[in-house]
Amino acid sequence: MQDWKKLTSFVTANECNWSREPTATSSQWGIHLEDTPPHNRLLGPVFSRGGPAGLVKQNNVTVCEWGDIHHPDMTFSVTKTYLALLTGIAVDMGLINNLDAAISDTLTGLSFDHPQNQHITFRHMLQFTSEWSGSCFGIPDQVDHYRVIGLQPEKASIPKGTKRPLHRPGTHWEYNDIRINQFSLVLLHLFERSLPDVFNEHIMQKIGASNTWAWHGYDNSYVDINSQSIQSVPGGGHWGGGMVISPSDQALISQLILQHGQWKGESLISKSWFADMLAPCAIAPFYGFFIWLNTANCISHAASAESYFAMGIGGQLIWHDPARDSVVVFRWLNDNAMEHAIELAADQLDKHQPTS
Repeated sequence: MQDWKKLTSFVTANECNWSREPTATSSQWGIHLEDTPPHNRLLGPVFSRGGPAGLVKQNNVTVCEWGDIHHPDMTFSVTKTYLALLTGIAVDMGLINNLDAAISDTLTGLSFDHPQNQHITFRHMLQFTSEWSGSCFGIPDQVDHYRVIGLQPEKASIPKGTKRPLHRPGTHWEYNDIRINQFSLVLLHLFERSLPDVFNEHIMQKIGASNTWAWHGYDNSYVDINSQSIQSVPGGGHWGGGMVISPSDQALISQLILQHGQWKGESLISKSWFADMLAPCAIAPFYGFFIWLNTANCISHAASAESYFAMGIGGQLIWHDPARDSVVVFRWLNDNAMEHAIELAADQLDKHQPTS
């Protein structure tokens, strides 16, 4: 018998230390104070948040929940994983024929004709190995040079935003929010439609999601496509904007990912896409296509090595565990509490695992 009290008590007692209301001087809510001026300011909206919330699904059944799982909140870099799903849809539609083809062979402009960028492929962009150089909506890629993320192998001591020598595409991994925003712009030009509209049509309506979610862009991220002004959306909440979504809707999307794009007998995204999306990057085996991998249990020893995670600042963590046929959504959890929270959830999930 499962007893989830230890988990629910722990996650509600270990809320992240963010304020509930965003402020213009905060280092949270989209503003990175280590960003070089004038890029340490908001370009898109931010919203007040709810309290700790989340749920556990096993065998596609909700077995535990806490907090208000229907309250939509900013989800920050979890949004990146949703861009990976949109890329899979673009592949299915024939808008991308070869992940290893240069983007400049498909699209003209968007700075991919620059000598540094002309050999960048879709795979490079999806794995953060592109070394794309340029500015996206007024923010240069240099702003995220030498950015330190917990799982990356090299810990630079040089201040973030210091210009560094660029490498050949595919040979250097860097978590860079300007580059993912540029890739979102690429997808917009491929679809020639608003990405939230595409996401809604191909995924959210199909899986029975609510209508409470929204995907916000920046004040200056409107582009002209076929004589229409369409807002490009970012892959996170850096500088504001990004996806605002409830834990319950996130669990539906993650169940779709766990089922490799299959939903009630319909293929929303081809299964083959997930083989690519969840394959380790050669030079960063902890990363796939805008998703974190538990290769050799590098993220969590309690989660299976086959697990993969969508993550965002402010304690946003979605754990997909194929070995346990489970999805766990954590919102507003203290970073230092994440591993123990996974351990508590894993313990209960294992008690309910069917025996062979």
